[in-house]
Order: sequence, then structure tokens, then C-alpha cells
Amino acid sequence: MTFGELRHAIHSFAGGLAGRGFAPGDTLALVAPNMPEYAVVFHGVAVAGGTVTTVNPAYTAEEIRFQLLDAGASVLVTVAAFVAVGLEAIEGTAVREVVVIDAPAGAAPAGTVAMADVMGAPIDQVPVDIATQVMVLPYSSGTTGLPKGVMLTHRNLVANLCQCDGVLHYEAHHAGLAVLPFFHIYGMQILMNGLLSNGCTVVTMPRFDLAGALALVQQHRLSHFYAVPPMILALAKHPIVEEYDLSSLELVLSGAAPLGAELAEEAAARIGCPVVQAYGMTELSPASHITPPGQYRPGSVGVTVPNAECRIVDGFSGEDQPVGGEGELWMRGPMVMTGYLNNPDATAATIDTDGWLHTGDVATIDAEHHVYIVDRVKELIKVKGFQVAPAELEALIITHPSVADVAVIGIADDEAGELPKAFVVCKPDHDLAEAELQEFVAGHVATYKRLAAVAFVDEIPKSASGKILRRVLRDRG
Repeated sequence: MTFGELRHAIHSFAGGLAGRGFAPGDTLALVAPNMPEYAVVFHGVAVAGGTVTTVNPAYTAEEIRFQLLDAGASVLVTVAAFVAVGLEAIEGTAVREVVVIDAPAGAAPAGTVAMADVMGAPIDQVPVDIATQVMVLPYSSGTTGLPKGVMLTHRNLVANLCQCDGVLHYEAHHAGLAVLPFFHIYGMQILMNGLLSNGCTVVTMPRFDLAGALALVQQHRLSHFYAVPPMILALAKHPIVEEYDLSSLELVLSGAAPLGAELAEEAAARIGCPVVQAYGMTELSPASHITPPGQYRPGSVGVTVPNAECRIVDGFSGEDQPVGGEGELWMRGPMVMTGYLNNPDATAATIDTDGWLHTGDVATIDAEHHVYIVDRVKELIKVKGFQVAPAELEALIITHPSVADVAVIGIADDEAGELPKAFVVCKPDHDLAEAELQEFVAGHVATYKRLAAVAFVDEIPKSASGKILRRVLRDRG
């Protein structure tokens, strides 16, 4: 698809939506794998003045329904493979129409309409206030708790693309592999929007397969490979890497989860290309730190992006820390979200009255302004870069008739980074097997949220205030 074709399709889809009554204030849910049409729908909604909430296509109908209800979606766009789940998910929601991207014109599955039949006469951008109009609602667990809609405006998104351009280097011939999912802020902004806004070619891949990814790099002479740590592990260790020509690569950038310095250097030496880190979060649109070309430092997530402020704050004294001192990373700038949808308490707990966003990560900064993430204050588990909130799994597990109490932590895993493990207290006179509980959880959540292990204990360690002492559980392993 050329840039001209992309532009025409975006404005035609916007025209079609407007003709069907979609207007500013309306929300469209997008449940699809990476494909060129993802950008058409995403930016078509923007042109129509609406909001798009991006949904993980691996979600169960139950998980999708939660997001549809919370976001107030009135339209669902998906692909044929997910129609059955989508139709189940919309039950009891405000969704009035299901649009299928890959359905033939006039031949969409029952209860849906083909995207080809939605396309209308192209329209210009519907006027909106770019500073306040929420353009996208991705869902994040923030520093803790259940998933929340992160309100990102047009200005948030464009500001962060401009900030990234101040650090990342693009040229007209550059092309990037887009395998990280577009529903996730990393894939959405750094891959899809970042590459497109710089006139680069985007090669989409619906799901990661190492051989397939390497073949695309070789075939299309790709210059940029955006990854998460498990992919870097494969580049460093897997024997199949030797079978492909990766000489076109100019940058491999890892984000979404911590990457060990030794692993980064091993992968870089093997493929003959810099492997660097960046840092961000959904609430920051997402990038706050990126390693500039030629400025690699072992373990660093890079320097603060332009037009942003960064503080390292001691959690007890509230004092800013000197170079080399450790504290919670705080960020301020035009990329900071406007807040969590329908959740002012969570917003106030994350963004203070001076506009500083408290990331929940412990960091340090060196004399050259490189930042290093050294620990996590927040409780989130990162599975292959995806967030898993312990509270979400705990709320599900406690509904099992044999469970009296539960706590979930992340345990180290070479391939995934972390995996969820549950510590469970059974009710008196109840027997519960590990496999039984794992099967129970698997029936309600996406694959990456499934329990890797279960430990049965007599009690869950808690503080005097009743807060789960997860560090004690981590020490148990």
C-alpha cells in the first residue's frame, strides 16, 4: 500500500463512519492483528473526530466485554477470525455495529458488515480540540490494579512522535519490521505511527515467528527492528539466525521490559548491529528515554527525550537524588496522559498536582544523563513485554470455590522475562490441584496471563494494613 493509497483509504473510512453517524464523542474498538488496514481504521477514526480503543485480539470475550463497557464503545472493528468472539463480547454493551476488515463486500458474516461496504466519500479532518480530545484509549494497569483506559489526546501522541524524532534517526530508505502488536502503545506509536510519520516503509507481521521475522528482514532489507527482550534472546542464542542475511539492519531497539546488558551485547555482536534500549509506559505515549545513535551504554535505557523533564526522587524523604542516587523516576511533559478514564482516584495517585507522573520504577542517572532502571516499585508482571496485573488474576482466582486467599507474583523466565505464579490458601476441607486451578484461570484470560505455577501455602504474608508482602513471596521463589 502506497502512502497515497493509505491516505485515501483513511479519509474514505472516516467518511464512511461519519455517514453512519459516528461523530466526536463516539468510541470505536479495534480488535485485530497487525495489518495495513489497522492504520486505516486507527487514523480513520482520528479524522472522523472520534476515539479508538485498541484491544488485544488474544483476549477472551469476557476480557473484551470489560473494555467495551468501560470505554463506552459503539462500534467494533475486527477480522473474520475473531468474529465469533467479537459477537459474544458485545452482548450487553453499547456496540451497535461490528465491522469486519477482511470480509468481501456484500458478504460479511451474519450480524456484521464488511469494511469495504463502510468506505464512503473521503472527508477532511473533523475539527476537534487536539489538546483535550482523546484520540486513543489503550488499556494499562498503571502501577497496580485492574486495567484502566489511558486517555491520550492528539497532542499527546504527536508530541511524543516529535520527541522521538529528536533521538531516533530516520531516512527515506528506512523500513521497519512491525511485529510488536499495534494495540500496544509501543507497537502503535514507535512502529506504526513513528515509521509512517517519517515516510518509512512498515512491514507488518501478525504474530512473531523467528524464522518468518528473519526472512522478512532479509527479503525487504529492513533497517529497523523493534523488539522486546525475548526476541533479543533469540537473536543472541538461536542457531537459525546464522541462516539469514541481516546486514541491512541499522538499529535493534528493545523496550517494554528490562534487557540485560550482557544479552544486548551478545546479540549486537552476533548480528553486527547496535542493540539498544528505550523506556516508556502507556501513560507517557509512550517513550520518555531512548538511546541515541552512537551513545550505547551497558544497561542504560537512554537519555530523556527532548521537551520532557525527569526527576529521581527518594520515596521516603521526597528529595531529588544526585547523580548516581536511586529513587522513583518522575516524568513531566506534553506526552503525559490526561488521566485514566472514569478513574479520578487512580489518576490522582499517578499524576501529582504539579503535573509529575510517578512511574513506579526505581532509577538512577549518570553524569552523561543516561538513565538506568534498577528496580520496580510497581507490582506489574511483564510477560514478553505485556502487562499482567496481579490484582486482576487474584480477583479471578478468589472466585474459585476452593480458594480462601491468594497472591500472585512474577517469577523469572529466560524466554518470557517473567511468568505469573499464584500462592494459594485453600478453604478448610477443600482439595485443589495445581492443574485444576491453572485450567480454571485459562478459561477466563488471554494466554499470556495464564498461571505458570501454583504454590499452596498456609497463609499469605501481609502488612499490618493488609497489603500483600509480595517481596516475601518472591524471596520464597
